[in-house]
Parts: sequence; structure tokens; C-alpha cells
Amino acid sequence: MLNSKLVSALAVAGVALIGAQSAQAQVIKVDGSSTVYPITEAVAEEFQKAKKNAVKVTVGISGTGGGFKKFCRDEIDISDASRPITKAEMELCKTAGVEYIEMPVAFDALTVVINPKNAFLKQATVAEMKMLWEPAAQGKIMKWNQVNPAWPDAPVKLFGAGADSGTFEYFTEAMVGKAKSSRGDYTASEDDNVLVQGVSRDVNAIGYFGYAYYAENTGKLKALPIVNPKTGKAVEPSAANVENGTYAPLSRPIFIYVKAKSLQKPEVKEFIEFYMKNGAALTKEVKYVPLPASAYAGNLEHVKKNKIGTVFGGHNEIGITIEDLMKREAKM
Repeated sequence: MLNSKLVSALAVAGVALIGAQSAQAQVIKVDGSSTVYPITEAVAEEFQKAKKNAVKVTVGISGTGGGFKKFCRDEIDISDASRPITKAEMELCKTAGVEYIEMPVAFDALTVVINPKNAFLKQATVAEMKMLWEPAAQGKIMKWNQVNPAWPDAPVKLFGAGADSGTFEYFTEAMVGKAKSSRGDYTASEDDNVLVQGVSRDVNAIGYFGYAYYAENTGKLKALPIVNPKTGKAVEPSAANVENGTYAPLSRPIFIYVKAKSLQKPEVKEFIEFYMKNGAALTKEVKYVPLPASAYAGNLEHVKKNKIGTVFGGHNEIGITIEDLMKREAKM
């Protein structure tokens, strides 16, 4: 027969174990795009405050591709994505029995940045960007005047997104004409802050990442206007130019993907509801372009009706506008 002290100790241990398990159950795991990170992190902070830290939300930045790998391995609840899920990722999720709801949360003006001391670069065309970034440029296009004779005989220093990044896929498809088609001799990182530092320290540097990272560092960087191929006019990245559709082809929707199984957990469902109700204000706060209110309401309706899947068919679409996105979402 167990003595009373041992029974008491076991009871305390049992309560501690149950407490630990319930604490563990209250963790929401998010990973993926560094572009979407500022929005999800802002939402997570506000949600944790509202819940008085009873729920913990962890937000990683392993890149869109890295996030989807974890998501399709059933390791996280939510995947931040700066591009739609690909066919290969859809297959991975299907094999693992992972079902998901796709939620557009904002629009981003993917931004090409230069050093503020760069006095010669006023604008760039898609053709010039292609010449600079395409695989054939590797080891050959090393100076600015090789791209445009009007530019100086000075070395080009390139900074860009890593291969696991949705930004890398979107930029290469929009500028080079094929996703993941890029020269490899540049400084690559999934962490956009590394790219910010690189461009800000070198007068001959050029790089690209989500608008929020430029907006946070306007004292260190200059945004490069890109010539819209349809109008021939150079357009700066801005919320207004994303909304009116003139900042093309580098405007793009950004997303979160939520695991259907995770939505059965009350804390995840509550977090998603909080995200959709507060996402527009927080999106604006971190300098992205919020979607119309109907988009966030539509996302919640998709949760309610368990609308599984994607409206993008497993590939990026270059040049899609907010209006286009809303029409497509309405048909889901």
C-alpha cells in the first residue's frame, strides 16, 4: 500500500504533468515567409496580449518553401506564404493527409532597392532586370555599364532572396520570365534584414524584398521605380500604386494557409478570427496594402464552410490585381 506522502507527491506530479500538457496544447505554430512575417508577428503580439499570454504564438521565418515543407509534414498549424502553394507542395500535403484553407491577407509591392548614395540609377526596365539577374549573367554581367551603357563602369553587388523564398520565385518569374531562374553569384538570405544591411553598406548594391522591409529602412535605402511594361511609365512601389494596379509586375497577393485539422483546436480558430478582424489595420501598420473588408470576411466564411484548397491551381500568377483576386475568391 502506498504511503500518504507518496500518494500526495504522485498527485502533485500528475497535476504538474496535466498543467504542462495543457500549456503545451496552447501553442500555435506558424512558419514560412519572411515577407508575411511582419503581419503575422504583429497579429500574434496583439492576440497574445488579448489572451493575457495564455496562448503562445511562435512565428518562424524559414521562407515560403521552408514553411510549406513543415506544413505538409504536419509540424505547424499555419504557413505564411508570399506566393500560392505549388503543385508539388499540394502533392506533399495530400500524401501526408494535410488539408488546408488558403487565405489572402494583404498585397505587397515587391521592392527593388538601391543604396541612397547611388546617383545614376533613376529607374529600371524589366529587360534590364532580366539582363542583370538571369542565369546567363552569372560571372559575366559584373558591371553596371554592361546592362546599360549610360550606367557607370562600376561593380554590381547583388543581394536577393534565398531559394526557399516565395519572393525569390515571384521575382524571378516576373523579371526573368521563369520561376527560380536566377544567377547564383549573389548574396542570398531568407532573412530580409541581412539584405537590408548589405544594400545599405555598398553604394553599388541592388537587392529586392517585400515592401515592409523597405518602409522600415527608408533612411538606409532607396526604392527603384520599375517601368510598367504595359504603359512604359516608371512606377514607384507604394500602397496607392498597388491599389490602382500601376505597380506591375511586382505587385502580388500574400497569404496564410491554415491546416483544417488545426482549426479544430479552439485557440487556433480564435487566432484566425482575431487575424481576420484585425489584419487590415495591422497590415497597414506594417506598411503593406490591406485587402477590402470583404476579403477577410470571405476568409472566415471559408473557415465556416470548410472550403479546402487553393484558387491558384498550383502556380504563381504575375500581375494579378486586388480586383482580380477578389473576383476569384468569390468563386471559391
